[in-house]
Amino acid sequence: MSDLKQFTRKEISTRNTKDDAVTIIDNLVYDLTPFLDDHPGGHEVLLNVVGKEASEDFEDVGHSIDAKELMKKYVIGQIVPEERIEVKKKTFTWDDKSSPASSSAATENSSFINSWKFPVLLGLVMTLMYTYLFG
Repeated sequence: MSDLKQFTRKEISTRNTKDDAVTIIDNLVYDLTPFLDDHPGGHEVLLNVVGKEASEDFEDVGHSIDAKELMKKYVIGQIVPEERIEVKKKTFTWDDKSSPASSSAATENSSFINSWKFPVLLGLVMTLMYTYLFG
């Protein structure tokens, strides 16, 4: 990607109209002008971020893998190295690290209720009750 055209943030800030809609996502510069009318969320959403850094907005929406593939064709350049911002990707885990390893009985009960085991057990009990009462 080093052969991409280099832009400053000041240059991008001037390109903020419907006829010249350019934005920055993860230090890459995208020309959204041809995509405005095709965007599933409407062109207003894109016009709110043209001429600006839109990395956080893009990630917060939770775009699909297909959307991320599609956006590659709209890359027109990248931000000059001295103005780049470190890209911080959010990571999500299924582990609950907020609870201590050694816990009391009350914490164990609340973790049981919050786990997948409680709904499964509840479903089994309800199925047995339904079969007994109406079977």
